[in-house]
Amino acid sequence: MDKSSQVPKTMDLLWPMLKSLKKLGGSASIRELDDHIAQALKLSDEVLDVQHGTSYRTEFEYQCAWSRTFLKRINTADNTQKGKGVWTITALGRGVENETELQLMYKAWQSTASKERNHEQTSQDAKVDLEKEDSSAFITEWQDELLGVLKEMPADSFERLCQRLLRENGFVSVDVTGQSGDGGIDGSGVLRINLISFHVKFQSKRYEGSVGAPAIRDFRGGFSGRADKGLFITTGRYTADAKREAGRDGAVAVDLIDGEQLCELLKEKEIGVASKIIVDHGFFSSI
Repeated sequence: MDKSSQVPKTMDLLWPMLKSLKKLGGSASIRELDDHIAQALKLSDEVLDVQHGTSYRTEFEYQCAWSRTFLKRINTADNTQKGKGVWTITALGRGVENETELQLMYKAWQSTASKERNHEQTSQDAKVDLEKEDSSAFITEWQDELLGVLKEMPADSFERLCQRLLRENGFVSVDVTGQSGDGGIDGSGVLRINLISFHVKFQSKRYEGSVGAPAIRDFRGGFSGRADKGLFITTGRYTADAKREAGRDGAVAVDLIDGEQLCELLKEKEIGVASKIIVDHGFFSSI
């Protein structure tokens, strides 16, 4: 059976998304929400790995993003901390007790929105406009573009980029010990936190798809007994099994950074990414 057909659709995710927000204490990151729903619905790694067209995001992430957008439209959820991707449940959302009630709220909004929409505009155009307006719900276009650049970089340039990123985040004695055939690098460094230092082995891989548990086990096995922690960086994603393997009890912890997080780190440190500052006049006039 085609795995893409097993990915839940937006409307089927509205109630699971709202329930997840409730169970996670009323607020959660996009990653926390997606992971919580995937576990609750018992979705396989194969289903979660189905990509949405040619974009970086998966089909599951895409459908989840639309479900959050529609929850926001009916005032049951909001993303007040847009820069950090944090979503919160509203007072109205807390009062929704079942899926039927939520679906009725959505249909009421849909009916109102349909009347206000220009009759000449196609439903597809409307969806595109809505996506642009609520782009903070998605893995944004700049991240897709940045990941494309990272994957096309020469190996030595990618090596220097990783070294700089680690140094900007507190690492010293950063040393690249080898390059792999897939454009990735292996290395080590020392992370200093106040009076404490940790010896860290790192591996960076430029993957298109997902990193599985075997890659994490092999990485850990390569530095076992020679480092305090491991750090695995990929331009792709991690399977659920890989995440479990990274935090397995009794084994040296391996911290995971996926493509989305890598983009955010580069943005935070302004390494090859610049942010535009905008003054929100509407906010100051209405406060």
